[in-house]
Amino acid sequence: MGKSEVQEFSTAPYDPRFPNTNQTRHCYNYFVDYHRCAKNNGDSAEICQSFKKVYRSLCPNAWIEKWTTDIDEGTFPTKI
Repeated sequence: MGKSEVQEFSTAPYDPRFPNTNQTRHCYNYFVDYHRCAKNNGDSAEICQSFKKVYRSLCPNAWIEKWTTDIDEGTFPTKI
């Protein structure tokens, strides 16, 4: 048998702006923060990757796909 890789998983750090268990707003804000950061600094900027890590951890994949499509089509409700 070959060696298996060990992956380290983590979730979003505590954010005092979102003290409740419902993380919907937290997810949405980090998604928007990431796309604004990527637009201004490039997708590979380290700070942008930290936003991406958080929203990928919190947001359901279906929401991410829908919001990404909305951005591409110009129908996303928030200015990026």
